Formats: sequence, C-alpha cells, structure tokens
Amino acid sequence: MTPAPSSARAPSPDDVRRILAGVSDPELHVSIVELGMVDDVRVGDDGTVLVRVALTTAGCPLRTQIKTDVESKVRGLPGVTDVQVEYGEMTAEQKTKAMERARWNARESAEPTEVPASARVLAVASGKGGVGKSTVTVNLAVALAARGLTVGVLDADIWGFSVPRMLGVEGRLGGAEGKIDPNTRPVPNRLDADGPAGLLKVVSMGFLVDDEQSALMWRGLILTRAVEQFLHDVRWGELDYLLIDMPPGTGDIQMGLARMLPQTELLVVTTPALAAQKVAARVADMAHRSFLKVMGVVENMSAFVTPDGQSYALFGEGGGQTLAAEVGAPLVAQVPLEPAVAAGGDAGDPVTLRAPDGPASLAFEALADRVATELLPPVEMSSCTARIFELASRAGS
Repeated sequence: MTPAPSSARAPSPDDVRRILAGVSDPELHVSIVELGMVDDVRVGDDGTVLVRVALTTAGCPLRTQIKTDVESKVRGLPGVTDVQVEYGEMTAEQKTKAMERARWNARESAEPTEVPASARVLAVASGKGGVGKSTVTVNLAVALAARGLTVGVLDADIWGFSVPRMLGVEGRLGGAEGKIDPNTRPVPNRLDADGPAGLLKVVSMGFLVDDEQSALMWRGLILTRAVEQFLHDVRWGELDYLLIDMPPGTGDIQMGLARMLPQTELLVVTTPALAAQKVAARVADMAHRSFLKVMGVVENMSAFVTPDGQSYALFGEGGGQTLAAEVGAPLVAQVPLEPAVAAGGDAGDPVTLRAPDGPASLAFEALADRVATELLPPVEMSSCTARIFELASRAGS
C-alpha cells in the first residue's frame, strides 16, 4: 500500500541520499551509497523522486531486491509522492572502488555489529508507555517465527524489560570468546507442518538481573552502551528478522540505534485515544529526523470484543488512522482488546500461541503476513556481487 500523500515539502537530493545509506548491498553488506551505486538522484517539485542505481552487472539477479529496498526507504521520507528507480551498470572505475571497499571490509574481518546485513530490522516504538508496544513486539515475533523464520528479539527497553516474561523464556545469558549467546525458543511452523520450526533468539536485560523486580538506576549514556553491547557482542547468527522492543519516547537509545542500525524501519504503536496518537507522532518525527523509514502504524486496543463477537470501542476510535495519515504511513493493523492478550503475556504464552483463533491473534497473524509478503519481506539471497567480493578477497589475501 502506498502511504497517504503528505503536505510536507519535497525532500532534497541530499535527504534522499542520506536515507539510502540505510540500503545495503545484500552480499557486500555495505551501503549502496558508500559503494557508489547511487549514480543520480532527482527530485521533482511534485515530490516524485528518481534514483538511478548503477549495478555491478546489468543482469544482476538482486536488482529487484535492491529496487524494492530503495523504493521502500525513499517512500518513508515526508513529501515523497512517487519513487522511480532506473538501472545502469558500474563503470570500470566504479567497480574498482567497490572492490577496494569490499577488500577493506574483508581485511577488517568484522562487521560494525553482529546483526547480519541480510536481516530485516524492525523497531517497535511508542510515544509513551502503556499502549502495548511490548505485546505487539512479542506477538509479531512469534507470528513471524511460526512461518518458519528465524527471528531475533532485542529487548531494548532496558529499564522496563518485560520480553522474557511475555515470551516465557528463562535463564541467564551465557557465551564464550567474548561473545554472548541469545536464549532461544522454537516455534512450530504453521505454514508447513513438515518444514523447519521457526526460532526466536531473545536478548534482554531481564536475563542479567537477579529478578524482574530489580531496579536499574542507569543514566542515558550507560543505557545506550548496554544496547550497543547487545548489537556488537551478541552472537545473533543467521536471522531473517530482528525485532527491537524500544523504550517509549525519543531519547538516547532511540538515537543510538538510528546511528548503529541505519537500515532499521519503525513500527509505531498507538491506541485509539487522541492523547496517545499525539504523543506517538513525536516518535515518527524522530524517525524522519534520523532518516529512518516509518513502515507503518499499529492501533492496539482498538476495541473490546465479547465472546459472542460484539465490538465496543472503549478507548475511542480513529487514533491509528489519524496518526497514519499525519505521518504518511499505512495503518497496518488494528488489534482488538482481548483478555487473552494480557493473560498470555503474564503466563509467558503469547496470545498468538495461546488462542490462535481469537480476534487479537488473527490480527497479529495478518500483520505478520503483511510484513513478510509486502512491507518488509525477507531478503532473497542469490549470486550477484559475490564475484566482485571474491575477487576483492583474493586481492586482499
């Protein structure tokens, strides 16, 4: 779905290039801007953006993946009405520079973080607490894993950690050789009973403190360092998705994640209440200022559904749709208020598993389906720039 037109001014070419820094070549794991693949950017007065991408080879099988990522990122900028992508082929000089960059990466033998470049990163954010942000995170993670995918869950709400309890994952974090191993939970594959089970890999401060009642009295810089360690020192391994349960608001952790993971996209959670919608708009504004795309808006607690199917809008109506129109992003889910959601979270048995046929669970399943098939599908890996990377690695050896 194309976001609703925004009344904001059209972005500048520099704005477009900055947000494209969050698009990585799926094999070289380097920004397409840094690789020199963004040949030209033009912005029309009507908000139409033309991006010309120079591929390593004209027949690159990853061209569709790159095109999808470019369109997705640029459409997240305020004032953009349409995105057009043209292809070209790198010149010999551009290929040489790309090889040099790849050779440098090979020589350094370490990625900026342990999060694989092919992982889709989705931060679940809210303007204030109490809107069900963690509930959305854990149930979306479970629903994605139930498709046979490997999903990382990073509980970045350092003060208010609740993900371990809500997912029913226990134990301390261990590891070796200076790296941390996440705790795991398998999830049965609902799409293919004979296919591999999905896997949740979970990291939270809750695995490091004595108990859930322990208070962490840390200042902002220490909090940011803790999240940075979770990105640099956790042995995430293969991931299809990394879901980040953000702390509410627009503080140090949010700014740090925007810097460390520029490929992150935001899912903003609100409730139908006007106050929640207004506060959530600040999160979207932070994302735009940090050149992160707002992938969509989730309206949680949209209505109370009785056992006989009747719906009552206890917290009002229209907050999610109003916020979506305001920030220029689609309303991707409306999750009804249902007792099984809270009961499942308290018991460590998310409603997506506890009551798979209930209205809330069906809403989360539909959200996962839309994320995986339309909004942020898993990266399909195939050979394209691997030949350049192989040449670069040989040259660096």
